[in-house]
Amino acid sequence: MYFTYGMHFCANIVTGEQDEGEAVLIRALEPVTGIEVMKRNRGFAKNAGTTHTLTNGPAKLCQALGIERKDNGTDLLGTEIYLITGEPIPKSSVGASIRIGISHGKERKWRFYVKGNNWVSR
Repeated sequence: MYFTYGMHFCANIVTGEQDEGEAVLIRALEPVTGIEVMKRNRGFAKNAGTTHTLTNGPAKLCQALGIERKDNGTDLLGTEIYLITGEPIPKSSVGASIRIGISHGKERKWRFYVKGNNWVSR
């Protein structure tokens, strides 16, 4: 977890060994369950339909899921916040682009997403 711009939480998944600076920023997700809770967490109107802006950014994702500073260091193999294996995505469906909101390494295509997915952060 980290706090950015003095107002938003963002979530990384640490991928390296302890004391190594390796992590993946989770920029967006396509909600499949718990959508009403996510809407409530984001302050969406009760009757609002599913919208692509619900979780299409790192801060929006954390707000929708209720992820906060207290969740920093959570073991993703535990029961509170966890990762599960999803459906495989063909390599031809994975896009890569330059990263957003950085000042160094702008030329590196280290931002990966599912092509054509409406919940991809813009």
